Amino acid sequence: MLFGSSCVVAKTYLSVDQARQIIWPDLAMEAFQATLSKAQMKSIKSSSKTRVRHDVVQGFRSKENQWLIIDQVIGKHEFIDLAVGLDANGKVTGIEVLTYRESYGDEIMNPKWRAQFHGKGMEKVLKLDQHIKNISGATMSCRHVTDGINRLTHTWDQVLQHI
Repeated sequence: MLFGSSCVVAKTYLSVDQARQIIWPDLAMEAFQATLSKAQMKSIKSSSKTRVRHDVVQGFRSKENQWLIIDQVIGKHEFIDLAVGLDANGKVTGIEVLTYRESYGDEIMNPKWRAQFHGKGMEKVLKLDQHIKNISGATMSCRHVTDGINRLTHTWDQVLQHI
């Protein structure tokens, strides 16, 4: 009897500390962890139009309220680990891919593509092909990173800025 095997490709691009130095170079930050209530999760889902999978948000925060949030989004089948910088107004300052586990679609590593998010906040829900350009062959990764940014900016607005 023959059994098929699937190959999972995982590439770690950066550690959390390396991403932190890229997004917030030389900024003193302390680790944080916030647990979301069911009501907060429901509210974030409603406003961001994105499912909230986990009730814990974690990363780093500076005294000046700059944030580095460590997060995961699904690619097509596997998780993509991200580090997302948010400024004191909840605007994206940087996105770094920490680990990419898919066999294709890693074009989201392109700095030009990720730069589309810079300066974006929760004022509007970002939509792929409308506010963020899609990459052919990486549509699911593009869509889910976009959804993740929406979820995180709305999480900042509703929860993080108040802690």
